[in-house]
Amino acid sequence: METSLTMSGKTQYYLELEDKYSAHNYHPIPVVIDRGEGVYAWDVESKRYYDFLSGYSALNHGHCHPKIVEVFTEQARKLTLTSRAFHNYWFAEYARFITEFFSYDKVLPMNTGVEAVETAIKLCRKWAYEVKGVEKEKATIVVCEGNFHGRTSTVISFSSDADAKNNFGPFAPGFVSIPYNDVDALAKVLENKSVGGFLVEPIQGEAGVIVPDEGYLAKAKQLCAQMNVLFMADEIQTGLGRTGKMLACDHENVRPDILILGKALGGGMMPVSAVLADDEIMLTIKPGEHGSTYGGNPIASRIAITALQILEEENMTQNALVMGELLRRELNGIHSKHISIVRGKGLLNAIVIDHPEKDAAWKLCLELKQNGLLAKPTHGDKIRFAPPLIITEGHLLECVAIIKKSLSCLD
Repeated sequence: METSLTMSGKTQYYLELEDKYSAHNYHPIPVVIDRGEGVYAWDVESKRYYDFLSGYSALNHGHCHPKIVEVFTEQARKLTLTSRAFHNYWFAEYARFITEFFSYDKVLPMNTGVEAVETAIKLCRKWAYEVKGVEKEKATIVVCEGNFHGRTSTVISFSSDADAKNNFGPFAPGFVSIPYNDVDALAKVLENKSVGGFLVEPIQGEAGVIVPDEGYLAKAKQLCAQMNVLFMADEIQTGLGRTGKMLACDHENVRPDILILGKALGGGMMPVSAVLADDEIMLTIKPGEHGSTYGGNPIASRIAITALQILEEENMTQNALVMGELLRRELNGIHSKHISIVRGKGLLNAIVIDHPEKDAAWKLCLELKQNGLLAKPTHGDKIRFAPPLIITEGHLLECVAIIKKSLSCLD
């Protein structure tokens, strides 16, 4: 059937196929990707695009990085899964590598980002009861308004997004939400002796790349230390070079008590996530109390090691810092009446669209697609611009030209 389709009909065919057989839990840009390489993606009609979303930062290394592909295929031919019922030596090597890489005592391997967040929540509560001495069933975790930590039933319990919560209750207790980037609000809530942890995104990505005031993270960590509360950093999207430092917390020399990683840890190849902490925290979890069949599998372990090595070997973090500054400067230089705000850090950036039409950001993303660049709105009027960390100055200037050209659709 596929060979009889016209090129223009291929896209429509797959869009209709997905619409018929898949749950309608996403509203994607109408493009059907067929392959990717580096900063580019091609659709089923062989049209090339710049990828300016990078799989929500899962593709920091770009599409199909050859070294990661090589490791993936080599390991896939040898051993893919043992579960944690048995040992595999690649997990042992990975555990040593990642704990030394980030200077923590222990790692707990998971698969998806939200699994890692759930793990951090459980770990924090265990520590609160068994180390801090919080009264049983009273442990509280402080979160921030506008957060996005995933979509499991526990995590949406403390979401501010109405769409994430509508008719999915009842919700899990044990969370208190405070304004983001508000040190005074944090100081006040930490007076509650039942608080075990503070879960925070160093930059709120899904909310529209909300960058907190300089010093916010350092002050928050200091307050947590003073009140014997765990500072838990969700670096799933902001980590691994994305913001111009290995971790976004590194911009303020903050070391989280619990570090949550995902997305780019899998090199854009498969879901790999991790929770890192020191022994006082991590060893509160005993055998049988938490786990994952696929967590720490040999392929994931090898890929994660390789992904971290490549970030350093190819200087991707520094490139993200330099290219991010260039991108924001060039975007501001467009002087478009339709862009009210340009913000970000490193190559995690967003623009806020100023236009009377409610769907103006969506309309602009469709025009960007037409002109060869893939991006997607978040929260209505915001568009995230987060290309792979391997992007060059030449690529970037070409992309800014596409953005400038596309903005005319809003005139």
